[in-house]
Amino acid sequence: MTWHILGAGSLGSLWAVRLARASLPVTLLLRNAEQLAAYRAAGGLALVENGAEQRLAIPAQTLDDPAPIQRLLLACKAYDALGAVQAIAPRLTPDAELILLQNGLGSQQQVTERLPHARCILASSTEGAYRDGPFRVVFAGRGLTWLGDPRAPTPPQWLGELSRAGIPHEWSERIDSRLWRKLALNCAINPLTVLHDCRNGELQAHGDEVAALCAELAELLHACDQDDAASGLLDEVQRVIHATAANSSSMRQDVAAGRRTEIGYLLGHACAEGARRGLRLPRLTALLQALRAHLRARGLPDT
Repeated sequence: MTWHILGAGSLGSLWAVRLARASLPVTLLLRNAEQLAAYRAAGGLALVENGAEQRLAIPAQTLDDPAPIQRLLLACKAYDALGAVQAIAPRLTPDAELILLQNGLGSQQQVTERLPHARCILASSTEGAYRDGPFRVVFAGRGLTWLGDPRAPTPPQWLGELSRAGIPHEWSERIDSRLWRKLALNCAINPLTVLHDCRNGELQAHGDEVAALCAELAELLHACDQDDAASGLLDEVQRVIHATAANSSSMRQDVAAGRRTEIGYLLGHACAEGARRGLRLPRLTALLQALRAHLRARGLPDT
């Protein structure tokens, strides 16, 4: 079965190249004819791994192509996810499966509600990749992708294809916990790197601030019945800061490039869930307000 991939960003491209070089059928879905022409002019999709570049002319088509889609990897930004599936919905088969590879929380629920008859598998990845040019992605760090379906715990048969493609993965019957944990990690690190304009490792100089945020995030996780996600949160945040010391967070990269951030699905979602439960989260709320002001001052969306 063909892997249709919508979202030729860092992780979408990383999956596409690995699946294609394992001789699995892959088709990229591009926004319009102009983007398709640019992709063809580039000669395909390039992956830089261990200093070596490999470019593959993976088949591609526009969103309005009439061909049906049975398996879709949705790898676009969280704020684009709902609009993307609305555009592609007429092409989905009645038994379609979607793998949702979005940051944060909220977009997955929007997509699932929009496509009640499709199987939506949620994904959380620790793999590192970034684009350094059009249709060119650099594999920056090996990790693991957890996949799960809160509505159906039975894993899909195609997980073997991920093994064949060399995509490290694990099926999780508690994928919500994985997503909440990653959201908390992002909320404790990414906004501070933007406001302090620093790499991850420089947050070691702001240890008290990080610890205070982790305490509130753990309170929120417990209130959301995510006790596993709350366990040892500060220790893991400190490990991530140390292990990725030289990295610039994705949110900081977005701000530096003048791109919209995923604030609404990370810190915004956390604060909204806290408010819905009547929690007082003064540090997280103040951080959200400061980050929104920072984005507005640069002419960027604050949601």
